[in-house]
Amino acid sequence: MVQIFATFEHSASLELAISSLEKNGVSKENIFAVPLTNRAAERRLFDTIHSEDGISLLGTGAALATAFAVVGASVGFRLAWGPIYWGLIGTGGGFLLGLLIDLFYYKVVKKQQHLLRGKNSEVILIVECKEEQSDTVESILWHHFAFGLARIESN
Repeated sequence: MVQIFATFEHSASLELAISSLEKNGVSKENIFAVPLTNRAAERRLFDTIHSEDGISLLGTGAALATAFAVVGASVGFRLAWGPIYWGLIGTGGGFLLGLLIDLFYYKVVKKQQHLLRGKNSEVILIVECKEEQSDTVESILWHHFAFGLARIESN
């Protein structure tokens, strides 16, 4: 016997894949679908020392801080406080502007895109079949837009 694991988006393609499997001789008892739930809580924007989500709020701030520091120091030669103070003021202002841009992007724009897209949860489909059927089952699952597939042979 072979177990084939596949992940699908919860859609009509999944239903069509299951009905195609049944038409090709795989019984209902050998097909198991497990829907995954979506994340209920929002992602935290500020990481802790033990968890990180790959979103950095410092990149844009650092780039703008560098650019504003150069501009501030250049203009500071003609201003009363001098280039050092104006370079530091440019650094702080650029960093705060970059931080605000990233906060706005991740809190408003990304959230709107997520809501507009209507992200569906994924489904794990487990199919147990005979060795002779495994290639047919895999081709059916790929034909119906499986995200990924894994085959485990058991004795």
